[in-house]
Amino acid sequence: STITFNAVISACEKGVRWEKALRLFSVMTQRKVEFHTITFSAAISACEAGGEWEKALHLFSAMTQKGLEPETVAFSALFSAFEKGGEWKKVLHFIRVMSQSKVASNAMTYNAAIRTCVKSCKWDTALQLSCAMKESAVECDTFSFSAAIAACEEVGEWEKALQLFSQMAQGAVETDAR
Repeated sequence: STITFNAVISACEKGVRWEKALRLFSVMTQRKVEFHTITFSAAISACEAGGEWEKALHLFSAMTQKGLEPETVAFSALFSAFEKGGEWKKVLHFIRVMSQSKVASNAMTYNAAIRTCVKSCKWDTALQLSCAMKESAVECDTFSFSAAIAACEEVGEWEKALQLFSQMAQGAVETDAR
């Protein structure tokens, strides 16, 4: 059944066995087992765990071609895959797609996007995403603030860094990630 395949594909993701996850995906097609967004999200996560952003993108595209609406989890997995590949431009593109699709962003999606920009030394863009996160009423966590503060440091925005630190303290966000 779909539920069983989803569970096994998720287990493959946790075991970093993306090839096996994709084989199971093929078996589902051969057996005409119904796909759900959960199925695609699990397979995308498996590809992300294996550093296979191109395959993750292919699965995401296949999901939409099948008429399935991607959910926040699928976008988060895709963004994490892009992060591992340093594909910051793709993250920005899909942030817009996510917004246009009226899919709710959360801290995970924004943090994955911010991490991708930080790893690609796109500090201004990371800072812009940080601001967009706040404007979208998504609650910032320790990572969100830390990444934004690091971006401020890199672009010489010390006043903004102090402002963010103050907001972090006012919001009772842990200021020392352990």
